[in-house]
Amino acid sequence: MADDDTLTPSQLNTLIVDDEPLAIERLQLLCARQEHINLVGTASDGEAAIRLTEQLEPDLLLLDIAMPGMTGLEVAQNLSGLQKKPAIIFVTAFDKFAVEAFGVAAIDYVLKPVETERLSIAIARVLERKIEQTSMTTEDSPWAEEFWVPYKSELRRITASEINRIEAERDYMRLHVSRETAGEKGNEQGGTSYLLHQTITGLEERLNPEHFIRLHRSHLVRRDWIAGLRHDGGGIWIACLKCGTEIRIGRTHLAEAKKLAGR
Repeated sequence: MADDDTLTPSQLNTLIVDDEPLAIERLQLLCARQEHINLVGTASDGEAAIRLTEQLEPDLLLLDIAMPGMTGLEVAQNLSGLQKKPAIIFVTAFDKFAVEAFGVAAIDYVLKPVETERLSIAIARVLERKIEQTSMTTEDSPWAEEFWVPYKSELRRITASEINRIEAERDYMRLHVSRETAGEKGNEQGGTSYLLHQTITGLEERLNPEHFIRLHRSHLVRRDWIAGLRHDGGGIWIACLKCGTEIRIGRTHLAEAKKLAGR
């Protein structure tokens, strides 16, 4: 375990809960390989899990479901009322509880035997959410100033001012960024893009409307990244961006877009 003095914001204080000693031992070994995990304890039943969670206030529970007495699902339900709720990754040998697991707001559902790569993906999801919650705003502004996004095997800090446009891709948002330090797959004047697990409406609510505008149900654009507006007939308007990308403006967002040109 790491000392508290050495913890960084990217580390997760973690509690393992499982009624099988061998399962706990295996998870301990897997956690030792995860640089973002700081193991603070283990519990072998639901009652102990609740007691230790209240005492230690961990960031993350690796929680078994099928345990004698109180099940992992019941543990999660009991912890839902805490002011500081831990993130939960269910670790179980049974796939039949998945729907119920996400019903108690689990971050992920990992099947035994747990593989290192699969656990890493689940931990990355928890870490992404933790960093977003702690760094998306500053004391001086109600708007998100930065985002931490997954990139390969790391997390990168992206400031809101670096984002030129945001494009919805199912359950993820693609943040298009232009900057000199962009990754290998460049686009938009030397930039790159990153995927963030978020809804476009959620992002719209967190971004400063003085800087960003919604042009379409699947597009948010930085206002100063718009080079012009073009009318293609039939009531269709196009936003022309500085990078050369063109975005069709949705009818419900057209009036707001026209205000850019003082119309």
